[in-house]
Amino acid sequence: MTENPSGLAPSDSPAPGTFEAIYQALDASSRPLIGPAEPRLLVIPIRDDNGSVRGGLWGWTSFQWLHVQLLFVPEPLRGQGIGAALMGSAEAEARKRGCRGVLVDAFSFQAPRFYETIGFTLFGVLQDFPPGYNRHYFFKRIDAA
Repeated sequence: MTENPSGLAPSDSPAPGTFEAIYQALDASSRPLIGPAEPRLLVIPIRDDNGSVRGGLWGWTSFQWLHVQLLFVPEPLRGQGIGAALMGSAEAEARKRGCRGVLVDAFSFQAPRFYETIGFTLFGVLQDFPPGYNRHYFFKRIDAA
C-alpha cells in the first residue's frame, strides 16, 4: 500500500465503509496494547402510549466502560425520577457486561447537576463549547462497593 497524503480532502459525506475502515485500522493498531475494543450498544428508549420513541438513553460499552452518548427525558416526565431510573438501569446492565465505570458529558444548559446528584464526578470542563456555554465531563466508578 502506498501512503499518499496529497489526496487528503475533508468530507461530510464519505463513501460507505469509510468509518468502518478507519475504525478497524485504529483498533488493529491499538489491539496489542489494550485488546479489542468490542463496542456493544446499550439503548433504553422511552416510548409513549403509541409506542413512539420520545426519549431515552443511547450509549455503548467498550474497554469495560459504558459511554452514555445521549440521555433525554421529555419535559412532562421530568422530576419523576425517570432520568435516575434510566441511568440506574444502564449501570446495572454495564455491571453485567463487566464494566468498571460510566462516562457521560452534558452541556452547562442541560443537566450537569443531575449527574453529580446520582454519584458522578466532574473531571473536565470544555469552555465555550457551544459558544457561550460549557461542556462538562463526568465519570462514575461502578466496580467498587
